[in-house]
Amino acid sequence: MLMQRRLLLAAPFLAVIPRAHAQAPLAVTASFSILADMTRQIGGARVSVSAIVGPDVDSHGFQARPSDASALRDAALVVRNGIGFEPWLDRLLGASRPRGLVVTASEGIAPRTIAGARRAPDPHGWQDLGRAATYVANIETGLIAADPSGAGVYREGASAYRARLAALDAWVRGEIATVPEARRKIITSHDALGYFAEAYGVTFLAPQRMAAHGEPSAAALGALIRQARAERISAIFLENAGSPAILERLAREAGMAVRGRLYADALSAASGPAATYEAMFRHNVTLMVPAMRGNAG
Repeated sequence: MLMQRRLLLAAPFLAVIPRAHAQAPLAVTASFSILADMTRQIGGARVSVSAIVGPDVDSHGFQARPSDASALRDAALVVRNGIGFEPWLDRLLGASRPRGLVVTASEGIAPRTIAGARRAPDPHGWQDLGRAATYVANIETGLIAADPSGAGVYREGASAYRARLAALDAWVRGEIATVPEARRKIITSHDALGYFAEAYGVTFLAPQRMAAHGEPSAAALGALIRQARAERISAIFLENAGSPAILERLAREAGMAVRGRLYADALSAASGPAATYEAMFRHNVTLMVPAMRGNAG
Protein backbone atom coordinates (compact mmCIF):
# COMPACT_ATOMS: atom_id res chain seq x y z
CA MET A 1 0.00 0.00 0.00
CA LEU A 2 2.84 2.35 0.90
CA MET A 3 4.57 1.53 -2.41
CA GLN A 4 1.37 2.29 -4.35
CA ARG A 5 1.08 5.69 -2.61
CA ARG A 6 4.68 6.53 -3.50
CA LEU A 7 4.12 5.62 -7.15
CA LEU A 8 0.96 7.73 -7.31
CA LEU A 9 2.73 10.72 -5.81
CA ALA A 10 5.66 10.29 -8.21
CA ALA A 11 3.48 9.77 -11.32
CA PRO A 12 3.20 13.48 -12.31
CA PHE A 13 6.98 13.85 -12.15
CA LEU A 14 7.61 10.62 -14.04
CA ALA A 15 5.25 11.81 -16.79
CA VAL A 16 7.35 14.92 -17.27
CA ILE A 17 10.62 13.04 -17.82
CA PRO A 18 10.02 11.93 -21.47
CA ARG A 19 8.95 15.45 -22.48
CA ALA A 20 11.99 17.02 -20.85
CA HIS A 21 14.28 14.82 -22.95
CA ALA A 22 12.24 15.06 -26.19
CA GLN A 23 14.10 16.54 -29.14
CA ALA A 24 13.19 20.13 -29.97
CA PRO A 25 11.65 20.62 -33.44
CA LEU A 26 14.08 21.43 -36.23
CA ALA A 27 14.10 25.20 -36.83
CA VAL A 28 13.45 25.92 -40.52
CA THR A 29 13.11 29.32 -42.19
CA ALA A 30 11.45 29.43 -45.63
CA SER A 31 11.59 32.43 -47.91
CA PHE A 32 7.80 32.63 -48.41
CA SER A 33 4.53 31.05 -47.36
CA ILE A 34 4.19 28.36 -50.06
CA LEU A 35 7.61 26.86 -49.31
CA ALA A 36 6.88 27.06 -45.58
CA ASP A 37 3.73 25.00 -46.05
CA MET A 38 5.49 22.41 -48.21
CA THR A 39 8.13 22.00 -45.52
CA ARG A 40 5.50 21.57 -42.79
CA GLN A 41 3.69 18.93 -44.83
CA ILE A 42 6.91 16.92 -45.17
CA GLY A 43 8.33 17.45 -41.70
CA GLY A 44 5.17 17.39 -39.61
CA ALA A 45 5.66 17.83 -35.87
CA ARG A 46 9.41 17.29 -36.21
CA VAL A 47 9.89 20.77 -37.71
CA SER A 48 9.13 24.33 -36.63
CA VAL A 49 8.81 26.45 -39.77
CA SER A 50 8.64 30.21 -40.17
CA ALA A 51 8.23 32.18 -43.40
CA ILE A 52 10.06 35.45 -44.00
CA VAL A 53 7.35 36.60 -46.44
CA GLY A 54 4.04 35.64 -44.89
CA PRO A 55 0.54 35.03 -46.26
CA ASP A 56 -1.00 37.58 -48.63
CA VAL A 57 2.34 39.42 -49.04
CA ASP A 58 4.05 40.00 -52.39
CA SER A 59 7.56 38.49 -52.46
CA HIS A 60 8.72 40.44 -55.52
CA GLY A 61 9.18 43.80 -53.85
CA PHE A 62 9.71 42.57 -50.30
CA GLN A 63 11.91 44.65 -48.00
CA ALA A 64 13.76 42.55 -45.43
CA ARG A 65 13.90 43.53 -41.76
CA PRO A 66 16.68 43.01 -39.17
CA SER A 67 14.59 40.27 -37.54
CA ASP A 68 14.67 38.34 -40.82
CA ALA A 69 18.47 38.19 -40.69
CA SER A 70 18.22 36.75 -37.16
CA ALA A 71 15.74 34.10 -38.31
CA LEU A 72 18.10 33.03 -41.08
CA ARG A 73 21.13 33.00 -38.83
CA ASP A 74 19.45 30.80 -36.22
CA ALA A 75 17.79 28.33 -38.62
CA ALA A 76 19.08 24.77 -38.98
CA LEU A 77 17.74 24.85 -42.54
CA VAL A 78 16.83 27.67 -44.92
CA VAL A 79 14.50 26.85 -47.84
CA ARG A 80 14.45 29.23 -50.81
CA ASN A 81 12.85 29.07 -54.24
CA GLY A 82 15.70 30.30 -56.45
CA ILE A 83 15.48 31.19 -60.18
CA GLY A 84 15.66 34.85 -59.20
CA PHE A 85 12.38 34.84 -57.25
CA GLU A 86 13.82 36.33 -54.08
CA PRO A 87 16.93 38.43 -54.89
CA TRP A 88 16.53 40.15 -51.52
CA LEU A 89 17.19 36.77 -49.88
CA ASP A 90 20.59 36.37 -51.53
CA ARG A 91 21.64 39.70 -50.04
CA LEU A 92 20.19 38.74 -46.66
CA LEU A 93 21.99 35.39 -46.65
CA GLY A 94 25.27 37.15 -47.35
CA ALA A 95 24.72 39.56 -44.48
CA SER A 96 23.38 37.05 -41.91
CA ARG A 97 25.76 34.13 -42.63
CA PRO A 98 23.40 31.36 -41.49
CA ARG A 99 24.85 28.55 -39.42
CA GLY A 100 22.54 25.97 -40.98
CA LEU A 101 22.09 24.53 -44.46
CA VAL A 102 20.48 26.30 -47.40
CA VAL A 103 18.39 24.32 -49.90
CA THR A 104 17.05 25.64 -53.22
CA ALA A 105 13.64 24.04 -53.73
CA SER A 106 13.57 24.57 -57.52
CA GLU A 107 16.97 22.96 -58.16
CA GLY A 108 16.74 20.59 -61.12
CA ILE A 109 13.79 22.34 -62.76
CA ALA A 110 14.46 23.63 -66.28
CA PRO A 111 12.87 27.09 -66.07
CA ARG A 112 10.52 28.25 -68.77
CA THR A 113 11.18 31.70 -70.22
CA ILE A 114 8.82 34.61 -69.75
CA ALA A 115 7.49 35.97 -73.02
CA GLY A 116 8.05 39.65 -73.73
CA ALA A 117 10.93 42.08 -73.74
CA ARG A 118 12.63 40.84 -70.58
CA ARG A 119 12.96 37.17 -71.61
CA ALA A 120 13.60 36.33 -67.97
CA PRO A 121 13.45 32.83 -66.46
CA ASP A 122 10.12 32.17 -64.77
CA PRO A 123 10.60 31.34 -61.06
CA HIS A 124 7.01 30.23 -60.34
CA GLY A 125 7.66 26.49 -60.76
CA TRP A 126 5.26 25.54 -57.97
CA GLN A 127 2.34 26.43 -60.25
CA ASP A 128 2.75 23.01 -61.93
CA LEU A 129 1.97 20.13 -59.56
CA GLY A 130 4.22 17.85 -61.60
CA ARG A 131 7.20 20.14 -61.02
CA ALA A 132 6.19 20.41 -57.37
CA ALA A 133 7.47 16.84 -56.95
CA THR A 134 10.98 18.26 -57.52
CA TYR A 135 10.34 20.87 -54.81
CA VAL A 136 9.30 18.10 -52.43
CA ALA A 137 12.38 16.00 -53.20
CA ASN A 138 14.74 18.94 -52.64
CA ILE A 139 13.11 19.93 -49.35
CA GLU A 140 13.15 16.29 -48.22
CA THR A 141 16.88 16.08 -49.00
CA GLY A 142 17.55 19.31 -47.12
CA LEU A 143 15.62 18.16 -44.04
CA ILE A 144 17.49 14.85 -43.94
CA ALA A 145 20.85 16.60 -44.30
CA ALA A 146 19.99 18.99 -41.46
CA ASP A 147 18.49 16.29 -39.23
CA PRO A 148 19.75 12.79 -40.22
CA SER A 149 18.10 11.09 -37.25
CA GLY A 150 14.70 12.15 -38.64
CA ALA A 151 15.31 10.67 -42.10
CA GLY A 152 12.54 8.09 -41.74
CA VAL A 153 10.00 10.74 -40.75
CA TYR A 154 10.95 12.99 -43.65
CA ARG A 155 10.92 10.18 -46.23
CA GLU A 156 7.50 9.03 -45.06
CA GLY A 157 6.15 12.58 -45.03
CA ALA A 158 7.52 13.34 -48.50
CA SER A 159 6.13 10.11 -49.95
CA ALA A 160 2.65 10.77 -48.60
CA TYR A 161 2.79 14.38 -49.79
CA ARG A 162 3.87 13.40 -53.31
CA ALA A 163 0.95 10.97 -53.50
CA ARG A 164 -1.52 13.71 -52.50
CA LEU A 165 -0.07 16.12 -55.04
CA ALA A 166 -0.28 13.49 -57.81
CA ALA A 167 -3.95 12.93 -56.96
CA LEU A 168 -4.52 16.69 -56.96
CA ASP A 169 -2.82 16.97 -60.35
CA ALA A 170 -5.21 14.38 -61.79
CA TRP A 171 -8.18 16.29 -60.34
CA VAL A 172 -6.98 19.59 -61.87
CA ARG A 173 -6.61 17.95 -65.31
CA GLY A 174 -10.09 16.48 -65.04
CA GLU A 175 -11.62 19.84 -64.11
CA ILE A 176 -9.85 21.74 -66.91
CA ALA A 177 -10.97 19.08 -69.40
CA THR A 178 -14.59 20.10 -68.78
CA VAL A 179 -13.88 23.50 -70.39
CA PRO A 180 -13.88 23.69 -74.22
CA GLU A 181 -10.34 24.44 -75.46
CA ALA A 182 -11.40 27.71 -77.09
CA ARG A 183 -12.69 28.97 -73.72
CA ARG A 184 -9.50 28.23 -71.73
CA LYS A 185 -8.37 31.85 -71.44
CA ILE A 186 -7.92 33.87 -68.25
CA ILE A 187 -6.83 37.45 -67.55
CA THR A 188 -4.83 37.95 -64.34
CA SER A 189 -2.68 40.69 -62.82
CA HIS A 190 0.80 39.50 -63.82
CA ASP A 191 2.67 36.51 -65.27
CA ALA A 192 2.75 34.18 -62.27
CA LEU A 193 0.82 31.29 -63.82
CA GLY A 194 2.94 30.37 -66.82
CA TYR A 195 3.78 26.90 -65.52
CA PHE A 196 0.10 26.29 -64.83
CA ALA A 197 -0.65 27.35 -68.41
CA GLU A 198 1.99 25.03 -69.81
CA ALA A 199 0.97 22.04 -67.67
CA TYR A 200 -2.81 22.30 -67.94
CA GLY A 201 -3.46 23.93 -71.32
CA VAL A 202 -4.81 27.31 -70.20
CA THR A 203 -3.84 30.67 -71.76
CA PHE A 204 -3.17 33.49 -69.31
CA LEU A 205 -3.11 37.14 -70.37
CA ALA A 206 -1.73 39.84 -68.08
CA PRO A 207 -1.57 43.65 -68.32
CA GLN A 208 1.41 43.53 -65.96
CA ARG A 209 4.22 41.25 -67.02
CA MET A 210 6.61 39.82 -64.45
CA ALA A 211 6.96 42.91 -62.26
CA ALA A 212 3.88 42.93 -60.08
CA HIS A 213 4.18 46.68 -59.62
CA GLY A 214 4.84 47.56 -63.27
CA GLU A 215 2.38 49.84 -65.06
CA PRO A 216 1.21 48.71 -68.50
CA SER A 217 1.09 51.30 -71.25
CA ALA A 218 -2.27 52.68 -72.35
CA ALA A 219 -1.78 50.98 -75.74
CA ALA A 220 -1.10 47.58 -74.13
CA LEU A 221 -4.09 47.89 -71.84
CA GLY A 222 -6.31 48.98 -74.73
CA ALA A 223 -5.19 46.01 -76.83
CA LEU A 224 -6.01 43.61 -74.00
CA ILE A 225 -9.44 45.17 -73.51
CA ARG A 226 -10.18 44.77 -77.24
CA GLN A 227 -8.98 41.15 -77.11
CA ALA A 228 -11.15 40.39 -74.09
CA ARG A 229 -14.19 41.76 -75.89
CA ALA A 230 -13.44 40.08 -79.23
CA GLU A 231 -12.72 36.66 -77.74
CA ARG A 232 -15.43 36.95 -75.07
CA ILE A 233 -12.99 36.20 -72.27
CA SER A 234 -15.14 35.92 -69.18
CA ALA A 235 -12.48 34.85 -66.67
CA ILE A 236 -10.87 37.96 -65.16
CA PHE A 237 -9.20 37.54 -61.78
CA LEU A 238 -7.35 39.58 -59.21
CA GLU A 239 -4.36 38.08 -57.41
CA ASN A 240 -4.08 38.11 -53.64
CA ALA A 241 -0.65 39.76 -53.41
CA GLY A 242 -0.98 42.37 -56.17
CA SER A 243 -2.67 45.72 -56.67
CA PRO A 244 -6.28 45.39 -57.91
CA ALA A 245 -6.46 48.80 -59.61
CA ILE A 246 -5.36 47.79 -63.13
CA LEU A 247 -7.54 44.67 -63.31
CA GLU A 248 -10.55 46.53 -61.99
CA ARG A 249 -10.05 49.24 -64.62
CA LEU A 250 -9.67 46.63 -67.37
CA ALA A 251 -12.84 44.81 -66.33
CA ARG A 252 -14.77 48.07 -66.07
CA GLU A 253 -13.68 49.29 -69.53
CA ALA A 254 -14.28 45.87 -71.10
CA GLY A 255 -17.76 45.77 -69.57
CA MET A 256 -16.98 42.59 -67.62
CA ALA A 257 -16.90 41.56 -63.99
CA VAL A 258 -13.90 40.48 -61.94
CA ARG A 259 -14.62 36.86 -61.02
CA GLY A 260 -12.69 36.60 -57.79
CA ARG A 261 -9.19 36.40 -56.36
CA LEU A 262 -6.57 33.82 -57.26
CA TYR A 263 -3.58 32.89 -55.10
CA ALA A 264 -0.33 32.75 -57.05
CA ASP A 265 2.73 34.01 -55.14
CA ALA A 266 1.44 33.64 -51.58
CA LEU A 267 -1.02 31.63 -49.53
CA SER A 268 -3.94 33.14 -47.66
CA ALA A 269 -4.05 33.56 -43.91
CA ALA A 270 -5.00 30.45 -41.92
CA SER A 271 -8.66 31.53 -41.92
CA GLY A 272 -8.70 32.08 -45.71
CA PRO A 273 -9.48 29.77 -48.63
CA ALA A 274 -5.84 29.01 -49.55
CA ALA A 275 -4.09 28.37 -46.25
CA THR A 276 -2.06 25.48 -47.71
CA TYR A 277 -0.49 24.78 -51.08
CA GLU A 278 -3.06 22.06 -51.80
CA ALA A 279 -5.95 24.33 -50.75
CA MET A 280 -4.53 27.06 -53.00
CA PHE A 281 -4.74 24.83 -56.08
CA ARG A 282 -8.25 23.66 -55.26
CA HIS A 283 -9.44 27.21 -54.62
CA ASN A 284 -7.93 28.56 -57.85
CA VAL A 285 -9.25 25.79 -60.09
CA THR A 286 -12.69 25.89 -58.47
CA LEU A 287 -12.89 29.59 -59.45
CA MET A 288 -11.24 29.28 -62.87
CA VAL A 289 -13.35 26.51 -64.37
CA PRO A 290 -16.85 28.05 -64.17
CA ALA A 291 -15.45 31.48 -65.08
CA MET A 292 -13.83 30.09 -68.24
CA ARG A 293 -17.05 28.34 -69.18
CA GLY A 294 -18.82 31.68 -68.88
CA ASN A 295 -21.07 30.64 -66.03
CA ALA A 296 -22.58 33.53 -64.10
CA GLY A 297 -20.72 34.22 -60.90
